[in-house]
Amino acid sequence: MPNSALPPTTSLPGATVKYVIETLSTRIVTQEYATEERLPSERQLAQELGVARNTVREALDQLEARGMIRRRAGSGSFVTYDPDGQGEALSPVAAETGPLQLQVMRGIIEPEMVRLAIVNMSPRQIEALSVVLSKMEAVQTDAAAFVRLEEEFHRLLAEGTGNPLVIACYNLVLDARRQSFRTAMYRRHLTPTRIAIYQQGYNGLFNAIAARDIEEASEFMKLALIEDQRLLLQEG
Repeated sequence: MPNSALPPTTSLPGATVKYVIETLSTRIVTQEYATEERLPSERQLAQELGVARNTVREALDQLEARGMIRRRAGSGSFVTYDPDGQGEALSPVAAETGPLQLQVMRGIIEPEMVRLAIVNMSPRQIEALSVVLSKMEAVQTDAAAFVRLEEEFHRLLAEGTGNPLVIACYNLVLDARRQSFRTAMYRRHLTPTRIAIYQQGYNGLFNAIAARDIEEASEFMKLALIEDQRLLLQEG
């Protein structure tokens, strides 16, 4: 097949763009920027983050492609991320994925994802993970907030792999995870005591990642998957 017939390839964003994406997406997920809120202007963000305006623009393009913001000509960028995860899945594939199918896919991708992330994450990316972990540790009773931060933690891990296929696949996983069955399940089971247990697990996972300990991090990831599967079976 001639090259002209192939679809254009999309390059991964550079390190500075990734930094802006991670910073803004974390603010959105943690609701520092609330749903329907207008983001600061490109000029303001560029000044605050110490980057060029075209870098901010590219990061906003990426966030819009993920369904986290919407650009309105002449008005700016507005947050569209659903913090409660109650909206319809963005992807038809995610919408058709059942709870057990989601769990199987997570078991396939997450242990390898954490291994690749440990190999490839920059210190700045690990620091972004630390920021999300700190916010997770501050949650005491809000199950929905904890789930949002948990998803952001995993999304940063996917980004940390530097592998566009892993990132694309895991974006589908995250979309499927936001379906109402999982949100309802977590609201029933994420008591303050269980949140505290999860916080300990994520703290251990982060420490293993920061230490570049692949074996220990993979073990923490597998234990988290086992716990999610146990909750899922209780729902059956």
